[in-house]
Amino acid sequence: MVDQNYTAEEMFRLADSFFTSMDLIAAPQEFWDESMIVRPDDRDVVCHATAWDFSNRKDFRIKMCTDVTMDDLLTIHHEMGHIQYYLQYVDQPISFRSGANIAFHEAVGEVMTLSVATPDHLQKIGLLEQGVNDPETEINFLLKMSLSTIGTLPFSLALEQWRWDVFSGEVNSANWMKRWWDLKHELVGVKAPVNRTEDDFDPGAMFHIVGDYSFMRYYMRTIIQFQFHKAMCDAKNHEGPLHTCDIYNSPQAGDKLGSMLQLGSSQPWPDAMEQITGQRDIKADAIMEYFSPLNTWLQEQNKLMDEQIGWEEASGAATRTVFYIITLITMATVALILF
Repeated sequence: MVDQNYTAEEMFRLADSFFTSMDLIAAPQEFWDESMIVRPDDRDVVCHATAWDFSNRKDFRIKMCTDVTMDDLLTIHHEMGHIQYYLQYVDQPISFRSGANIAFHEAVGEVMTLSVATPDHLQKIGLLEQGVNDPETEINFLLKMSLSTIGTLPFSLALEQWRWDVFSGEVNSANWMKRWWDLKHELVGVKAPVNRTEDDFDPGAMFHIVGDYSFMRYYMRTIIQFQFHKAMCDAKNHEGPLHTCDIYNSPQAGDKLGSMLQLGSSQPWPDAMEQITGQRDIKADAIMEYFSPLNTWLQEQNKLMDEQIGWEEASGAATRTVFYIITLITMATVALILF
């Protein structure tokens, strides 16, 4: 993108064309006139990327300080997913102009990145040289995607469990840091790099903690985005492994997605889930299928290197693996989405 002199607006236009290629709704002129997509020179701003619905059926904006990077290109597609959701349910009564549940909005934004990040898509839009589809590239791609999906599941759960414990009063302020790092150890498998005390406040480094923003939406979206992805790939009649699917230029996938987005929150979320996936439950089947080649490769590599998998819990008890965690905590937290 740098070599091709991409600007922030061109990156946003590229993302908008992804949606229109699926016969979805283009961003209106007000979006281009009023959004803040580069850091302003005349004032300080919070640059955390966010999408906004001003509830007048015509004014939708994104606030973002865009850099010309791959990470920001994916973030743009994510935020434009929010804008697409706003546009699709615009004719609903205002009470129903929101996602089917707290995870749906995030899943819709994120599911687009599963196509945009594929080597095949990047070749189509001229950002990757042709013919880069060897086994090493496939594993590298899946490893990269796992860092932003599989790797975030225990992180998200630990963060939201800490919030729950604090707000419920189960953990008081004298033990906030201890509980934070106990959860990080138990679920994520990491320890503080230096000694921490209750005089510190590591949770405050998280934007979502200081902004009082539930993280459960990110945990659940990580699972259901793969359900959405598989449903749209099936609608496209994709052939081949799920991780190679690109829904770009697929009106069939767009129709499947758009019909769900138009519901907003006017129907119970299982109805919206059924509309797009044919399933009424949140399931880990699709995410497991997506990363199946990587799981197999990792098992082979771990066996070859004689690696010990997992880590000791604080009690010195059994170890866990990431894929075991997916199965365990998916079943344990599905009920939370009802709230």
